[in-house]
Amino acid sequence: MTYETLMPLLRRLAIEAGAKIMEIYGSDDFEVKSKSDASPVTEADEAADALISAGLRAAFPEMILVTEEQAASHAAKGDTFLIVDPLDGTKEFVQRRGDFTVNIALVEKGVPVRGVVYAPAKGRMFYTLADGTSVEETGAFDPSSPGPVKSIRVSTPDNGALMVVASKSHRDQATDDYIAQYAVRDMTSAGSSLKFCLVATGEADLYPRLGRTMEWDTAAGHAVLLGAGGRVVRFDDLTPLAYGKEGFANPFFIAHAPGVELKTAG
Repeated sequence: MTYETLMPLLRRLAIEAGAKIMEIYGSDDFEVKSKSDASPVTEADEAADALISAGLRAAFPEMILVTEEQAASHAAKGDTFLIVDPLDGTKEFVQRRGDFTVNIALVEKGVPVRGVVYAPAKGRMFYTLADGTSVEETGAFDPSSPGPVKSIRVSTPDNGALMVVASKSHRDQATDDYIAQYAVRDMTSAGSSLKFCLVATGEADLYPRLGRTMEWDTAAGHAVLLGAGGRVVRFDDLTPLAYGKEGFANPFFIAHAPGVELKTAG
């Protein structure tokens, strides 16, 4: 596998999964079930997962594949693996708010080095190129033919007037108390991994997450942010957020543009 062969495939599978998701999203009704952790799952999650998994396994049969919707994959171990959240933001999908994304990433030695984030209802797609830099694609999102792309880069933050993005569905008092330590010019909210992408494009400077996430929720957005010059660090000690952890659960974290003067907890 090379990055040159990987990235066109990830892009195509994300677009094809997005089309399947939007087909279900536009229907009059769809089934919503509860997983063992009480989080929702829909037929769109399952259809997108099946499509992406089949495509990745056909292309890279020897590669470890971890996906949110296949519990058996969560026991996989290795330094290099593909990780998928076929529909991040299921709550936004169910409530028809549009802030949901398809996420596919490659992790090497604990770092998400390549990834794609596609928000089909928002008409936005972000991914890393083979060289590791990040772009946003515009246009018709033809699976077989990339449209125009523009390089994206994090902001040069003004610590006296920061733009902050926070979760739409998981905002709590602890998050608000932490954000209150900063001089904030404005705030926006977004669902799913779009928050990483807003920092990557410079539309936001800071995204703190004081809540439960899993590696498949964050890996693709993290890769896009790294490729745009950003960083993601643990909330407790400000060391880089690493992947391949036991159980794939993340600690609290902060995604940010370099230059943001990070505050400690409290």
